[in-house]
Amino acid sequence: MRKVERVSSLKSELLDIFMSMEVVEHEQRSRTAAQRNLRARRGIELHNEFKRLTRDIAPLTDEELVEDEMH
Repeated sequence: MRKVERVSSLKSELLDIFMSMEVVEHEQRSRTAAQRNLRARRGIELHNEFKRLTRDIAPLTDEELVEDEMH
């Protein structure tokens, strides 16, 4: 009976170790996914910012140049 208790205790310890390893791996995957999402979001923001800046500094049309010279 003593061997059965030791085997049971060992199984329980192994299960605890395995579960804690799973938790750590899950947390790492979650952190990695969050970082990846933040990088993607920032990339989209930068893309939109560059588009907006390009539009803002685009050469003026002839009509806009004439209006600016009149004022």
